[in-house]
Amino acid sequence: MDLALLRTFVTVHRAGSFTRAAALLGLSQPAVTSQIRTLERQLGKPLFLRQARGVTPTTIGDELAHKAAPHLDALVEIAESGLDDESSLRTLHLAGPPEFTAERALPALTELTGDDGQGFTLRASFGTAEEALEGLASGHHDLAISTARPRGALLTATPLCDEEHVLIAGPRWVERIGKEALRLKGASALENLPVVEVHESLPFVSRYWASVFDSRPAASATIIVPDLRAVLACTIAGAGLAVVPRYLCAANLEDGTIAALNNPVVPPLRTYFLVVRTGTLAMPHIARAHEWLQRAATAWC
Repeated sequence: MDLALLRTFVTVHRAGSFTRAAALLGLSQPAVTSQIRTLERQLGKPLFLRQARGVTPTTIGDELAHKAAPHLDALVEIAESGLDDESSLRTLHLAGPPEFTAERALPALTELTGDDGQGFTLRASFGTAEEALEGLASGHHDLAISTARPRGALLTATPLCDEEHVLIAGPRWVERIGKEALRLKGASALENLPVVEVHESLPFVSRYWASVFDSRPAASATIIVPDLRAVLACTIAGAGLAVVPRYLCAANLEDGTIAALNNPVVPPLRTYFLVVRTGTLAMPHIARAHEWLQRAATAWC
């Protein structure tokens, strides 16, 4: 079986479309289509079902990808690292949410970027869970940190840690509301407070309200900024209430620049996953980063 055909097949399987696969491979779409048809003729079985938008692998296609992809990745690893230059550093391409990746993952992985013969260079990309998983599946990333657990056999996810969410505000807002009023009235005591969030849909505040108050927030956001670190900074400046991860605001809670508006017995949690393409943990630099982050995460929970 021609390895070039297998490489094209795995790329289509990861990309979910002939068009995206062609762009990744530097080929024309007709060339990709022709190679897939050639492979299907050789196997005597269809590998993809053509849809209006992209393609869906058949059962045979999924089985072939599961068996072939790790070996093709290993061959790429050998080709890129070279056989003669043992001292050359591999590059790890990491993707994840900006705050957690910057505050947790990157500082932990920095220790592995040395030149001790087992280190690697590091390239990081920030994005949503969907963007990180799509980039991982299409081969742009080696390792992704995601709050969504992927389905299917193409990607393998390992739980990394749980993130506790805290409802916070500046001291003047806490004083204005009164903790006793909050205890007695619950969410209704917060209806007139301005909200700082990362998106118009209020994802963090809505999740907190549903989990703790069993309701939906009545307020709309006063400030929208797509980074939780900026949300925290605005909250410290007195912009209103917000929901942020405890690891981001722990020092500010300690020094009193913000205060927790509520301390539920069971706080809302969000789970992070470490995700790789199935089989790529056979690559030493990916396996080492994966193991190192799991070790570091024991101190984060």
